[in-house]
Amino acid sequence: MKIRASVLSVLLLLVVFSLPAVAAPIVMRLAENQPDNNPVTHADLYLAELVKEATGGEVVIEVYSGAVLGQETESIQQTRAGIIEMARVNTVPLADFIKELGVVTLPYVFVSPEHQYKVVSGEIGEEIAQAFENVGLKLICWFHAGSRNFYTVNKPIKSVADVKGMKLRVQPSKISIKMVELMGGVPTPMNYSDVYSALQTGVIDGAENDYVSYYTSSHYEVAKHYTEDGHLAPPAVVIMNKDKFDALKPEYQKILLESGRKAMDFEFEKMIAFNNESKEKVVAAGCQVYTVDVVEFQKAVAPIYEDFPEFGEVLKRIRSLQ
Repeated sequence: MKIRASVLSVLLLLVVFSLPAVAAPIVMRLAENQPDNNPVTHADLYLAELVKEATGGEVVIEVYSGAVLGQETESIQQTRAGIIEMARVNTVPLADFIKELGVVTLPYVFVSPEHQYKVVSGEIGEEIAQAFENVGLKLICWFHAGSRNFYTVNKPIKSVADVKGMKLRVQPSKISIKMVELMGGVPTPMNYSDVYSALQTGVIDGAENDYVSYYTSSHYEVAKHYTEDGHLAPPAVVIMNKDKFDALKPEYQKILLESGRKAMDFEFEKMIAFNNESKEKVVAAGCQVYTVDVVEFQKAVAPIYEDFPEFGEVLKRIRSLQ
């Protein structure tokens, strides 16, 4: 009996060691500064789902929402350094690293989400994507990030004159800072996670963002005046460390980019729909929405284009797609 048991044990070991080794999945972390209820986070998760399914679970994207891996500027730096593999960020802070992106972050460039989609999903978007590789990044896809508008705590903004002297939180970018300065305001860059308390305590008079972020981050609770001036509509992007992208099998690279395209279509649709829902919710919560003479605001910020003569030709191409 002992001999038979020993033989069986040896045979079992031979079977186990003869089985092919199962490779561990490739795990990639994606940093997201928005909360779980934001459409961009939904799109991140959809991208992860598509990639996992298409690779049979061999490539797994783990989404870390709510800025647990850092704010956008930190996420960009960590992705470039390869500390994390991926991030979803707005193009405004990223334009400080990739000058070609500056054109899509200028005031009043896009007239609608549909116009933006035509630009970023076509030749212009592909040309800009090439510039990402110069700074160690790979563009996976574009996302719609809404149209940014001002919102304030006490005094509403109904004209350019109302902006004068107001401390307004902006993203840490030269274009956003210059834009508010041209309107007569005091641009105040700060991390997105600090905006709620800064509004609540009076550190700033207001901020600017789309309806979705205004609602999902609860800024509407402390800043009840929302002005629809649509000064910026910078798209967002999902980026990946280029070395880590290049290290993937060609079939995985293809899957990642194809999944990114599907995630982009998904996100544009969801963001547009949720933007409308968010507006309804903040109005129902007692927020006041103001429409303004947009031409007045456009004229105020027009000098900013003089700082970027290199964008002259591409701006003509963008406008031709309206």
